[in-house]
Amino acid sequence: MRWLVGWSSAAVGQLPGVRADRTLHPVGARLLWDDPDPLWLVGDWRRDEVRIVHAENGSMARLAVLGHCAASDADLRVGLFAARGGALRHLTAWAGSYTCVLQIGRRITVLGDLAGARPVFHTRWERGTAYGTAALPLADLTEAALDVTYLAALLACPDSPEALGEGTPYAGVRRVPPGHALIMRDGVPEVSGYEPTASLAVAGTPAPAADPERAIAGIRDALVDAVRTRLAGPRFVPEPGEAPAPGVGADLSGGSASSTLALLAAGLPGMPGTMPGRGSAAGQRLLAVTFNDLATGTVRAREAELERARSMAADPRLRHVVVPGGPESLPYADLLDSGPLTDEPGPSLITAERHRRRLAAGGADHFVGHGARQVLDAHPARLADLLLDRRRRGLLRPVTALARADGPSGRSVLVPFTVYRAARRLARTSYRQGVEDAAARLMNRRFEEHGGALAASLAALTWCRPGPAARWLTGEALAEVSVRLQEAVARPGRTVERPGERRARAALARHAADHRVFEQAAAVRSQRLHAPFLDNQVVRACRELPETLRVQPGARATILRSVLAGAGIRELPPGWGANSHASTAVAVRAGLRSAVDDLLDLFEAPLLADAGLVEARVVRGALRAAADGEPVPVDGLTDLVATEVWLRRLLARRGSCWTGTEVPEQRAVAGGVRRLPL
Repeated sequence: MRWLVGWSSAAVGQLPGVRADRTLHPVGARLLWDDPDPLWLVGDWRRDEVRIVHAENGSMARLAVLGHCAASDADLRVGLFAARGGALRHLTAWAGSYTCVLQIGRRITVLGDLAGARPVFHTRWERGTAYGTAALPLADLTEAALDVTYLAALLACPDSPEALGEGTPYAGVRRVPPGHALIMRDGVPEVSGYEPTASLAVAGTPAPAADPERAIAGIRDALVDAVRTRLAGPRFVPEPGEAPAPGVGADLSGGSASSTLALLAAGLPGMPGTMPGRGSAAGQRLLAVTFNDLATGTVRAREAELERARSMAADPRLRHVVVPGGPESLPYADLLDSGPLTDEPGPSLITAERHRRRLAAGGADHFVGHGARQVLDAHPARLADLLLDRRRRGLLRPVTALARADGPSGRSVLVPFTVYRAARRLARTSYRQGVEDAAARLMNRRFEEHGGALAASLAALTWCRPGPAARWLTGEALAEVSVRLQEAVARPGRTVERPGERRARAALARHAADHRVFEQAAAVRSQRLHAPFLDNQVVRACRELPETLRVQPGARATILRSVLAGAGIRELPPGWGANSHASTAVAVRAGLRSAVDDLLDLFEAPLLADAGLVEARVVRGALRAAADGEPVPVDGLTDLVATEVWLRRLLARRGSCWTGTEVPEQRAVAGGVRRLPL
């Protein structure tokens, strides 16, 4: 795991007990700049991932850019000059994915990204503020206890900012929201947004119609720049015997997102593979990796996806590798074996070994299509936005498509009217009332029945809703989350967006946080994962899409097909852009059935029950029902199992991220899990 950490201290001499000559420092750290406000890098950072520029006039002003950034050194100096005048957004406008740390005198500013894939955390420490890009080291520093209420909120309402707030699993460690910057002056923190947002106050006036062709051209340019930024970097060659291949690789699943990145990378000028002169001509091609799941039997959708991948891999600039996966690569396999400790729990813990097998066959720099669904697709709540903009005609095709989503039924004629009424109800419901309704549903244990795509879309037409794991939480845990929801809407000064925009931003933030867990859980040594759809410039470009285009059936595939056509790639196999969720769901069910005995043992005496979040017998019953094929929301069970596994790894951990004479005597979560002592 790679991370940066530093702190902003109160002015030396102003407060008692504050010293500049501390001996405390992170284990294995590289110092970027020194006291009184030091900054360190920890982990296997590459040389080209760390850049620092200083003001030319000799003043105390410097900018560190960490990650992959397309800006030249001259661009960074211009950005430093602009940021000194307050233009923080300028630092987020370059192609790539990176974190900026700006120091001007004793003022330190750390900028997170728009999606949340590069998070920033902070906590109060010794009358100052410690900050970092990982939460666990800050919890170690302050000997933080586990925030069980946050874990309850993460299980009950995982995609609701009202429930999660700015918290983390560690008490006192806060997360900077996406699109915000952490600004510290003499140790005093302030969180400020750098991205303008549309307010619900202007919902009565239709937004100006965006030009679809211009929006798609903007997405194309942003994606090409994002891919080119990665290809422009030095080719990394792992040490002999390490898993990833030298050069650049990409997922090629046969779906629209990963194949778009693979084809763009293969089509750009230059050598996407290894460095010139190393290896054969095959090594100079882009390494395209397809995972072939052999453990779930014959799945027609999966076979069609594999055939599409093979068709695209016929491109002479691609070198195709198919990675077979047997029963050992099913979700839930080898779950109880020790694995990497991530910052927080996430569903990727269940599938980490499955992903690691695929990624190990990839390149040292590897493209993944994560985030495309969240930045391009329309959240169902966007139907309410169309009503707020008085664009009822735009609802016709998406509502009809939802009516057909689960196939013909006896009441299919009434379904479009049901969807329309749900969208109209959301458009007429105030933000406060919507969140309070969700709080009441938690208190009264009213959850949606598990159903198909139509039921999920109808359930999503709300300001806030319980997650799939909420039904298995205890009444005490649900009550605590309900109180968090009510307190969130009672705070003054909140700017509320339209319901569709807000729900879409929340879904993107949740996915980006899960992507961060995925990076940590499935990490392959010496490999960098690149998710261009989560880059700032790509997210911004996608936000320019007109609502009427975004909500149409098959919008993502249509948009990406136009992106590829604009880049000169027009030959795509039949069925390109088809949904791959069916094969994924089959694999999850198969993995659960295969591992059900181990999972029942895991929940014989779970830590979640010691924390008061679940009752063991209830979860065990749900696991048995799911293994028997009953209609149980498996996503909710995945969240429960992942959280239980994460807790066990956290409490089995030994040691600290810090060393020195002032190192805390105890490690993180010193209080254990409520009644559970260390």
